[in-house]
Amino acid sequence: MTNKFKAHPWHGINIGDKAPVLVTAFIEIVPTDTVKYEIDKESGHLKIDRPQKFSNVVPTLYGFIPQTYCDVKVAQYAAFKSGREIQKGDGDPLDICVLSERTITHGDIMLQAIPIGGLRLIDKGEADDKIIAVMKDDEVYESWRDITDCTEAVINRLKHYFLTYKNIPGLGAATCEITNVYGREEAYEVINKSREDYKNKFL
Repeated sequence: MTNKFKAHPWHGINIGDKAPVLVTAFIEIVPTDTVKYEIDKESGHLKIDRPQKFSNVVPTLYGFIPQTYCDVKVAQYAAFKSGREIQKGDGDPLDICVLSERTITHGDIMLQAIPIGGLRLIDKGEADDKIIAVMKDDEVYESWRDITDCTEAVINRLKHYFLTYKNIPGLGAATCEITNVYGREEAYEVINKSREDYKNKFL
């Protein structure tokens, strides 16, 4: 009977047997979206969070890794690697940006992603890491295995998006900062820490 119902994208989809080397990603928004969608945590359905501000649109496929959670373990690791005082994570599943040469026209989809690094973002004092990955079997990007394969232009686009996507001119200072851009092995650690946080919170 349970097979007749859609699985909750956060809790009901498996991260994958090969995680953290290969993970399932649930994509919420794509670069053509002018509205930011995100999962409603209670129902599992996509909801409108807000219109994208000004001309700022996400430069990659963007979503989260199921069965992860950013809490104490992720925050402790972020504090250790950044040298900042970080008490907690943002209380959401771990975000992921997935590079693909193909045009994906909408979110609310699953795909297999290969993590190659990440951005250590701190938002209002909370750990809010962004894993950077490439889509499995992508003809252009699958050869990228670490953040060192990623062009500076791609990294700068991601940095710009996350440093400005919440900003409204004239309404106070920016709340987000990026302390580190890190590689594959560190991304694996962040994913594993987020899985520990998920187990401690929900299992």
